[in-house]
Amino acid sequence: MTADLKDRLVAQALAEGFVSCKICRPGDVPEVPDRLQQFLDKGYHGPMGWMAERSHWRGDPSVLWPEARSVIMLAESYTPEEDPMAVVGCPERGAVSVYARNKDYHDLVKKRLKRLARWLIDEAKKQDETAQVKVFVDTAPVPEKPLGQAAGLGWQGKHTNLVSRDWGNWAFLGSVFTTLELPVDEAEPDRCGSCNSCLTACPTEAFTAHYQMDARRCISYLTIEHKGPVEEELRSKLGNRIYGCDDCLSACPWNKFAVAASDLRYAARAELQAPKLAELAVLDDAGFRAFFAGSPIKRIGRDRFVRNVLYAIGNSKLAELRSVAAGLANDPDPTVADAAEWAVQRLS
Repeated sequence: MTADLKDRLVAQALAEGFVSCKICRPGDVPEVPDRLQQFLDKGYHGPMGWMAERSHWRGDPSVLWPEARSVIMLAESYTPEEDPMAVVGCPERGAVSVYARNKDYHDLVKKRLKRLARWLIDEAKKQDETAQVKVFVDTAPVPEKPLGQAAGLGWQGKHTNLVSRDWGNWAFLGSVFTTLELPVDEAEPDRCGSCNSCLTACPTEAFTAHYQMDARRCISYLTIEHKGPVEEELRSKLGNRIYGCDDCLSACPWNKFAVAASDLRYAARAELQAPKLAELAVLDDAGFRAFFAGSPIKRIGRDRFVRNVLYAIGNSKLAELRSVAAGLANDPDPTVADAAEWAVQRLS
């Protein structure tokens, strides 16, 4: 494939709304298998057994689809308009991670990836080439962040997320695997230097070292993936974060180069910028599903979400919320009932 096609591909990607488009080979991340195995051996993945079960794919993208010759890595900005940390200082409100304050990014990014992939197929046909493609965004066993660094999108910062000099670290990653041989880009070097802002910002001290995180202590894991009661030692560290956490991302100084989101559907819904804990706690299953229709929050279900809300109520130090927690002490879900009792005790 010619460099001309690559230039037009990049232009098309930017026209679709991506902030960056770079290319690497599936085998350009030889360090991933060992790093992944070390992560698993230390048990940092916790109960997320799917990480170990799919490690042969996650560790080697060339195994995922052997016919692929190029990986097109793309970044899409979701930089918030508001200060993402402002709500953390409001104890009667719940803090929802920036990416989950509106539509589910999986749907939005995947549609954009599919349009770009169809464009590539059509352009290849014009040059009498046959292009096969597969698109991925977060839900498949693809090591997006290492591939993003290998392609030159940015580098994996000390908080393990991808960071860029051009768009900071507020971005979703997506990939298009293709059988076409496309010209590759240079890998991006690490530019974190001596900065540790992201590490010291973590409320639960989830980072065990530079570039290493124990997911079992990460608030995003605890509020989204973790089933059942959260360890009492960690509950008080959650503060009012009820879905995800943005502390390490917000602390990154490279965000001075952050690019505004091009899709208005990433802008926060007014009712999710700083929702009242008292109103969220009383949602039943039907109310939860209706309120979070089209949101990634819907995936965790009412019980896990209300558990998180009750932990936030327990951390609020607001006596007026005690009756809200007491009203859930006999909830049919034992984890919700446990969280309610804990909150009542904290506010007594």
